This record gives sequence, structure tokens and C-alpha cells, in this order.
Amino acid sequence: MGELILTTYDWVPELPRGFVRDLRVRWALEEAGLPYRVESTPFKDRGPEHFAHQPFGQVPWLTDGDLSIFESGAILLHLGELSGTLLPSEAKARNEAIEWLFAALNSIEMASQPWALLNFWGDAHDSVAWQRFDGWVKLRLGQMETILADRDWLVGDFSVADILVADVLRLVDRFDGLADYPVSKAYVARATARPAFVKAHADQMAHFAAAD
Repeated sequence: MGELILTTYDWVPELPRGFVRDLRVRWALEEAGLPYRVESTPFKDRGPEHFAHQPFGQVPWLTDGDLSIFESGAILLHLGELSGTLLPSEAKARNEAIEWLFAALNSIEMASQPWALLNFWGDAHDSVAWQRFDGWVKLRLGQMETILADRDWLVGDFSVADILVADVLRLVDRFDGLADYPVSKAYVARATARPAFVKAHADQMAHFAAAD
């Protein structure tokens, strides 16, 4: 393992603060107790170096020595491999945790991200787009209620899978979307009560506030 450097924006508007995806990486690093430092890249002027690390001009990316990794799911998988606590060692449980990393992005966030954006933009709730995405989110949340009903964490102990799933659901909860899904709401509350999340969230908020 080389020096771990997390790169995020130097500043973002107030609305997305606390939800920028470097939070997922900060959270994992804090859970694993891995030493790291944070660097900034301009939010407004995204130059060639930024795109060399993140081809879509987004954040975060993580450098580990000579290795540069973009996309939060890929970074979490890498950190899980480095950590003795964030990925199960037993093969079946390990595969299940990795499955949930992909499920968080492809089955849950695929529905919840457009739904959240419609909330951010103040889309009318009688629009066709809203009704379709709201129905899709409710389908996924109903499925998660069943999945989480008899477990504290997705695969045995807390893992990178929980970081990603909880963070995806946390954005739904921001708009009170978990009000009718008490099991999922309690799961998010358990996850975000962890000291590593509390620190990661506070650090992100302080990072962006310092640039105001």
C-alpha cells in the first residue's frame, strides 16, 4: 500500500454538501483506520489533470501510490481489499458483500438517483417522470424492507457493502422517502450513528465550508 490520497472538489454549493460521494470513501477510510490525506481539485475549472484521473470530471478519486482509482464503488472495493475489517475473509460472504456493492449502484441507486434529482429540482409530483421514478423507488424500498428485516448488516458484520447501500438510502431519506419503510430507515440510522460516519460527514462539511 502506498500513500492514500483522496481527491474531492475544493468547493460545492450548499445543497449537495454532506452527500458528495467522497463521503463514502472518507467513511471507509475511517472505518478501516487507514492513514490518508485529502487534496482538492477545482469545482469550476476542471482541467486536463482532473480528467486524467476521472474521465467524467467528477469526484472522488483515490491514489494509492502509483495507482489512481475513480468511481466510489471501485474505490470501496479497493479499500475493502486493503482492510482487515471491511470485506469478509470467508469466500461466500466476501462474494455476497461484493454483490451488494454492485447492487447498490445498479439496482438501488439506478432508481433512487433520478428520484432524488427530481426532488432537488422541485419537479411536480403529478408529472409522468415523477410517478414512474417514485414507483420504481418504492418497489426497491419494499424489497429492501424484506432483505433487511432479519439482519443488522447486509453480510454478517458491517462491510463496504453497508457503506454504499446506506449512503444510497440516506439520500432517499433526505427527502423523507423512508417514512413508510421503518426497517430501511432504522438501518440507515444504525449506519450513520457509527463514529466513522460521524467523523467523515463532519470532515466533508468542514472541507467545503472552509472554501466559502
